Amino acid sequence: MGVKLGVSLIAWQNDDLPDLTAAYTTDGAMQDAARIGYSGVERGRRMPADTDGLRAYLDKYGVALCGGWCSGNLMTATLDAEKAAVRAQVEQFAALNAPCLVYAECSNTVQGQIGTPLSRRPKLSRDDITAYGAKLSELAKWMAGQGVVLAYHHHMGSMIQDAEDIDWLMEASDPEVTLLFDTGHLAFAGADPWDVFERWGHRVSHVHVKDVRADVARRMHAEDRSFLEAVTAGVFTVPGDGEGSIDFNSLFGFLRAMNYSGWIVVEAEQDPARADPATYAQLGYHTLRDLCDGAGLAVTR
Repeated sequence: MGVKLGVSLIAWQNDDLPDLTAAYTTDGAMQDAARIGYSGVERGRRMPADTDGLRAYLDKYGVALCGGWCSGNLMTATLDAEKAAVRAQVEQFAALNAPCLVYAECSNTVQGQIGTPLSRRPKLSRDDITAYGAKLSELAKWMAGQGVVLAYHHHMGSMIQDAEDIDWLMEASDPEVTLLFDTGHLAFAGADPWDVFERWGHRVSHVHVKDVRADVARRMHAEDRSFLEAVTAGVFTVPGDGEGSIDFNSLFGFLRAMNYSGWIVVEAEQDPARADPATYAQLGYHTLRDLCDGAGLAVTR
């Protein structure tokens, strides 16, 4: 068994900031990803919507579907309504053998509101998150019955953002609720990513790697900026960029110790005028290969 290396196309095709990446196409992004050597890509909104069309599109570039975002509304919807809302995506991901569905609660998030500072993100009580975790467990069990893993994405601007939120959600939910571990979002939230991984590594089913420019993160918090403003200011970058602040050797040591055999996905949205997507994706890929080699993690396709 080994790990697989994937990439999100968000650096080429930012769905939340479409004007930022207007000069780039999904086809160009797919060509770049395949040429660089990535084995998979996460689903983008501009890919074919139907399952057969998406399968043919992925096959055209020789890459697999290694996950994809799902905007959840379980805080405000009934369980049956949420199942109905996500059913088509779950069925598609099962048909395409995707390793997981990347689920995040978006009914109350501020992550997509460029004028709303991160300080105004929803911060729920432990009781609220405990109730949510019970409901999320039922959704995850239903997804598992359809052949799809629910990987919960903690995210800046959302109700599950920092280490405390993650602790409460993991404690309140059943094992079917797995964790998407995102290095950049944790570091930007002020958490120690490795403390979180030591506690919840056994629940991690999917990994996003992005680095954080610490000086930019501090400035965004000090100036009370929004998540999207932070993205355009360059808070995120890929592993291997000397401007980043995260020690990825620790992560890969943890992954090796737990015999992790899932996907490791580069996902680092930036302003392409400052950071050419293909150049940075290639830097991220080669850095991941070096980190895997150093930790004794075999890379498979």
